[in-house]
Amino acid sequence: MTTLHIDNVSRWFGNVVAVNDVSMTIGPGVTGLLGPNGAGKSTLINMMGGFLAPSTGTVTLDGQTVWRNEQIYRHIGIVPEREAMYDFLTGREFVRANAELHGLGAAEAQRALATVEMEYAQDRKISTYSKGMRQRVKMASALVHQPSVLLLDEPFNGMDPRQRMQLMDLLRAMGAEGRTVLFSSHILEEVEQLAAHIEVVVAGRHAASGDFRKIRRLMTDRPHRYVVRSSDDRALAAALIADPSTAGIEVDVKEGALRIQAVDFGRFTELLPRVAREHGIRLLTVSPSDESLESVFSYLVAA
Repeated sequence: MTTLHIDNVSRWFGNVVAVNDVSMTIGPGVTGLLGPNGAGKSTLINMMGGFLAPSTGTVTLDGQTVWRNEQIYRHIGIVPEREAMYDFLTGREFVRANAELHGLGAAEAQRALATVEMEYAQDRKISTYSKGMRQRVKMASALVHQPSVLLLDEPFNGMDPRQRMQLMDLLRAMGAEGRTVLFSSHILEEVEQLAAHIEVVVAGRHAASGDFRKIRRLMTDRPHRYVVRSSDDRALAAALIADPSTAGIEVDVKEGALRIQAVDFGRFTELLPRVAREHGIRLLTVSPSDESLESVFSYLVAA
């Protein structure tokens, strides 16, 4: 098992604190790193990858310090957000150069290019690549030594829908193999599709960790919102509104549904089926309307 431990890590640049006393554990599988622009995501990834030393605290991989540890670097692949590359090289030359740094040859470089479907453009200079192509050749370079840990900073930038789906499939497969994959993204839908486990940083601090649905349910100070369709919406609304677990109910005639705010998640989930059964009302659909990753993220950032 390969696990990254970030223990009470801070990093500052002059008077600017980019990361402030963050602790988290990143284990096998796919983890999404979320946060608004300037939250410290790239700084964290650079410290995890050994590109940047923490000002305080430690980053370790299976108990070994990452910073200035050459043997650890052989287990880590990193795809930085920045676009700056060696534009005078071809894609094949770029990936081959990283292979040689790891003591590998042309066969491994070719395998990595095939993995990201860049063989067709491998002999073109990087200066002619689109942003999405640059991302894919950086990915090939990071994969050339088959790392057990893969760190990706906004990897989907510039990719078209087909390329994004291909990369998502690749990352899912790597996570299923037991590799440790962490990626940041500002597109919440991508994170929701790919990573059940999330880490959230806001203003340099660690704001939340875990399955985003479980995080939402722990936010007891915010009502939970549901859309409910039943065989008798008005009768159900009248029966529910009297209970203290229900803060408000709106009858949406156009949609043929009830929009319910529940202030007590546990009590409400027990109340709804019981009330429906007692009044002979059939529940057709019950769906949370604010358990999306976007809702959780907006709550955390606003907190």
